[in-house]
Amino acid sequence: MQPASPAVTLLTVFPAGPGGGNPCPVVLDARGMDAGAMQALAAAHGHESGFVLPPQDPATADVRFRFFVPAHEMEMCGHATLGAAWLLRARGLASGPELRIETLSGPVRAIFAPDGAAEVTQPPGQVAPVAETHRVLDALGLAPGDLAPGAEVLNAATSRVKTLVPLRRLAALQALLPDPARVRAACEAIGSTGLYPWAAGVAGTVHARQFPRSSGYPEDAATGIAAAALFYGLGAPQAGLTVRQGEAMGRPSEILVRPDPDRPGCRLGGRVALAG
Repeated sequence: MQPASPAVTLLTVFPAGPGGGNPCPVVLDARGMDAGAMQALAAAHGHESGFVLPPQDPATADVRFRFFVPAHEMEMCGHATLGAAWLLRARGLASGPELRIETLSGPVRAIFAPDGAAEVTQPPGQVAPVAETHRVLDALGLAPGDLAPGAEVLNAATSRVKTLVPLRRLAALQALLPDPARVRAACEAIGSTGLYPWAAGVAGTVHARQFPRSSGYPEDAATGIAAAALFYGLGAPQAGLTVRQGEAMGRPSEILVRPDPDRPGCRLGGRVALAG
């Protein structure tokens, strides 16, 4: 029987200022919820939501996470993984320095620091140039001259493909107001799950925005797996990467990406807090 009212905890993940971060509803015990109930909960909240379940293989994982946006299930979500892992730790439901997590995109780990901070691992990224750049530019309302000199539009992924669009000017990035239908058509044509235009900032920081293909909302305030994709699009800098996102939405967010010191891949990190 479906639980009538599953206990939902509202988090904000990757906040970098008042009102910042990506809102994230989390259900710490989703046993008994089917996919329809999970999607309905995500639709009711209007945000990507995380659901915690027992692992299918207890020998290789401690928990299983599922992720839904209002429109469908997602294979992986960086901010919901970080938020759910942080909440499990805060509630005393995860002990030790590491949590092994099953997701539809494959296994990941949450790494906990003594101060309660958390990071989430991602596998090594894959990067390829986009041939039909005009589709991406048209969807964003941009011209070729808006691209950063000498830079390419790339499809990159650690778990879900994002299209990296390097822009010449930060002002052009923050002024974007694309039509979601055109974004969806462009993403479907090039095999992407979202357009991720970005522009260089100061002191190694980059600024980015995420326009998803078909999530049920037009823009994300913070997108961990897109930041991981950008990390590899920039050549996996050893010094790591700081990504600012959500500024044009009034939800300033900051995502930290660095090489995983223990094995191939990278780690995503940032602040997590209870909403409100």
